[in-house]
Amino acid sequence: MANVERSGRRPAGAAGAAAAGAAGAFGAGAVGTGAVEAGARLRAARLGLWLVAALLAARQMTVVLATPRGQRLTDLETWVGPHGVLHVKGSLYDSTRFTGTPFGGLVLKPLTRAAEQALGWGWTFGTLLLVVALGLIAARALPQPVSRRTSLLAAPVAISLLMLSLPVRSALWLGQTSIIPVLLVLLGCFTVRGQRASGALIGVAAALQPTLLLFAPLLWLTGRRRAALSSTAVFAGCTVLAWAVMPHDSYTYWVHHMAGVGLGGRADDLANQSLHGALLRLGPTGPAEIGLFFALGTVVAALGVRRAVRYARDGQLLLAVAVTGCAAIAVSPTAWQHQLLWVLLAVVGRVGRRAADRYVWPVAVVLVMTLPSRMLLPNMAALQPLRDDVVLLAALAAATAVPFLPRTSPYYRTPVPTRYATPAPARLRHVPLLPFLRRALSRPNLLLELLLIRVTYAAYSSIRAAAQGGRATAEAHGHQIHRLEQALSLDVEHWANHTVVRVPWLEHFLGFYYESFHFVVPLTLLAVLYARNPVDYRWARTTLGLGTLLGLLGFWLYPLAPPRLMPDLGFIDTVHGVQDFSKPDYGMMTAVTNQYAAMPSLHFGWSLWCGIVVAVVARRRWVKALGLLHPFFTVCAIVATANHWVLDAVGGAAVIGTGFGLTYLLTGPRAIRGEEPAGETAAPRTSPPPGGPEGPAAVGAGR
Repeated sequence: MANVERSGRRPAGAAGAAAAGAAGAFGAGAVGTGAVEAGARLRAARLGLWLVAALLAARQMTVVLATPRGQRLTDLETWVGPHGVLHVKGSLYDSTRFTGTPFGGLVLKPLTRAAEQALGWGWTFGTLLLVVALGLIAARALPQPVSRRTSLLAAPVAISLLMLSLPVRSALWLGQTSIIPVLLVLLGCFTVRGQRASGALIGVAAALQPTLLLFAPLLWLTGRRRAALSSTAVFAGCTVLAWAVMPHDSYTYWVHHMAGVGLGGRADDLANQSLHGALLRLGPTGPAEIGLFFALGTVVAALGVRRAVRYARDGQLLLAVAVTGCAAIAVSPTAWQHQLLWVLLAVVGRVGRRAADRYVWPVAVVLVMTLPSRMLLPNMAALQPLRDDVVLLAALAAATAVPFLPRTSPYYRTPVPTRYATPAPARLRHVPLLPFLRRALSRPNLLLELLLIRVTYAAYSSIRAAAQGGRATAEAHGHQIHRLEQALSLDVEHWANHTVVRVPWLEHFLGFYYESFHFVVPLTLLAVLYARNPVDYRWARTTLGLGTLLGLLGFWLYPLAPPRLMPDLGFIDTVHGVQDFSKPDYGMMTAVTNQYAAMPSLHFGWSLWCGIVVAVVARRRWVKALGLLHPFFTVCAIVATANHWVLDAVGGAAVIGTGFGLTYLLTGPRAIRGEEPAGETAAPRTSPPPGGPEGPAAVGAGR
């Protein structure tokens, strides 16, 4: 079932003639120099990516081994430790600590002594080697044709993504064996010669994870009938062997637990990202839920295998394997986090006719598989079902719905070109420092922008909350700021705070302004820019992001108590209420956010960003003036409500000003309004890949 395809590259003679013609037209020296420079950059990029992959592997191993024993490799410890399940002569399933199949227990039991000796660095290092092998096979299995750059960089990128993924991290942390079935399937599909041998590997994988038997129909329908029969026979043989050796355990697993339901925790646990777990979380139970699960599972399995067959015949065998694996996740009674690696393999599918849309699917898959769901969706009651099942939804989408492009599509290799705004000339010689960022998309993809904004804000909130400095340090810094303001005659906070308290309507207005406009105005401005002036959108968004990043650095390095949290200075908290300073963790908001993230004031920084952007982009003077009123009202609100010092506002202005400067240095001046197409917007007229769609015989050819 190896993915043998014609690459579509020109013969060496034609390539040489073309190169000679180009050299004659433009000068052989220039072409040679350019090729050498491009090759050097490619080698440097490849070396850098391999270093990143090595660092990620070292970090994963260090994290596991640096954790005290008893808190790491917990699943492995319960199986093969001194009193682990695999040492016990009774049933494997007397407790729920062992969640594998009886065949998995049969294989692991003779290895308990070796595994016990290898606990720690040996097991972790071996797992990392399996991940590296998985990445190398996936990189080699990319649908052809691929560019030379892709072929050189694919392996380190694949290994790095695997190291970052939640399933691999979970498998390393728990000491699970869930990477082995995935590796066996990929070995059987892309590496091993001969249908019987490849089918045998897939059969062993199915014996370890039963829903992987879905690969048997894929093999059969793509012309690999011997491999399909071999996989089914090996699965049946392994299962019968385990039943003969351990009949009680086999009955417990296959009958009492219904293919493993209830093993390893409650089936409705959030970690169970299968249709069965999702249905239980939504409310149905008993026979109704089981019937609905089987009905939906049958539909998903049928659609997934059908789509996988179509992509395999099209020459995208790695995508076909990923789609089948995603269907297996959905129809499994339990699919724990360490078993969800199939979703990451679906990143190879191409979606979208426009070049600007090509990044949406891979970015979404990488985010889903590397970040916790709380960073992808806000904690809102209406979004709770989506948030609880985000990986399952990604698997279902890949298996049944995402319109992956076939290789016969004219858009597969030549998408509709991206439209770029006309770049503005820079006054400084070396600006921009990153020339590849100079061209601004005329209209970025909206879904991709929303994903990045959400993830960036979640990271901002997490880092802000983590940058705790302690009450004593924050109050000491507060006294430093207060003394500095007294020396500079800027200490107006106490006067402003008590003056506002004596005017109730003004106190309510400033409190409302402080709480309501901090997020609303920037988000509204970004939305208006995207809709009305998308050329300036990237400039504004990048500036805000860089300024916020610098602000986070300030929170981390200089925790600062705001005036309202300084016990001896007599400030009145007009927004949060009276604070009980006798408690170590006082304040109504202490458990919600970092109360000492005051320097710099991003309340004022973001408002100043809004004012500057409106003043620069708007064409009417009254709109410019209205935009500048927002930072004025914001600085009044943060000072009068005792939430910030005056110097906090100065710090906010500094980080936003630096953000504007860095944006100019890195990406150049703002692009000129109006659009300049980088190519034709009509559908490209390209011929299908050489040889046309792959038939079953071609798909089944051995490597």
